[in-house]
Formats: sequence, structure tokens, C-alpha cells
Amino acid sequence: METTFKIWETSRNIYNTFLEKYTLEQLNTIPAGFSNNLVWNLGHIIVIQQVLVYRLSGLPMYISDSLFETYRNGSKPTGISTQAEVDELRNLLFLLLEKTKEDYAAGKFVNYNEYTTGTGFYLASSKEAIEFNNYHEAMHLGFMTNIRKFI
Repeated sequence: METTFKIWETSRNIYNTFLEKYTLEQLNTIPAGFSNNLVWNLGHIIVIQQVLVYRLSGLPMYISDSLFETYRNGSKPTGISTQAEVDELRNLLFLLLEKTKEDYAAGKFVNYNEYTTGTGFYLASSKEAIEFNNYHEAMHLGFMTNIRKFI
């Protein structure tokens, strides 16, 4: 799992560069032809990691219900995110990575409710969910790379 966590950490560092490089207005911009923006993608990867790894393991998620509702599957940006919201997402990018590593090392992931993702991946364990999460985050990094061309 060391490599899986290393990949995940690298991915999260790349996401953080978007927060450093773009203004709040740019982070909130939904270009023509797109259904979301940079900040939504950041919130979405945070929420989905919590769902895939914690919720499906029968463990409580470390995110608020409102964050879950704002960025869950099927959601779209409904307004302008504030700087405080963006700062919360930046904090969660790394806080939840570290928390997951700690919880994994502590053996907290015992049970898992098997799940087939929207892309057809069958997940039978939290380990598989953590590994799949890297794939999911890479997809959204690609979406963000496309969005940034138009802001």
C-alpha cells in the first residue's frame, strides 16, 4: 500500500497547485460546454474518497453532511464557492489523506460493503477502494486540466 499512498499524495499535491495558481473567480468559473468547475472537482474527489473508503466500510465519514450533499455523485455547482470553502477543501485534501493512512495502519478497515462503481470497477475491500480512488482522482485531474484551458 505504500506505493498506493505515495501516488495518492502526489495527486493531492497536484490538486493543491490548482488552488495556488488560480484565483477564486477562476476556480468558480464553469466554461462553456462544461457542467462543473475546478472547485467542484476538488470537493468531489474529497467526498467520493470518503464514500468509497469509509462509508462502504461501515465507518463514519470525516466530512460534514453539507459537504457530502454539495459534492456527491450527481451534484453540480449551485453557486459561487467562498474563499473559506476553498480553504476548507485545501485542508481536507491533506488531512483526510493522513487520516486514511493512519486508519489503514491501525486496522480500522475490517468490513466492506461490496460495490460496483459507475465505471464498472468491482470493489470488494477497502484496500481495493483506496486503490480505485487513485484512478477516480486521476480522471478528475484530467477534467480539471481541460477546464483550466478555458479559464
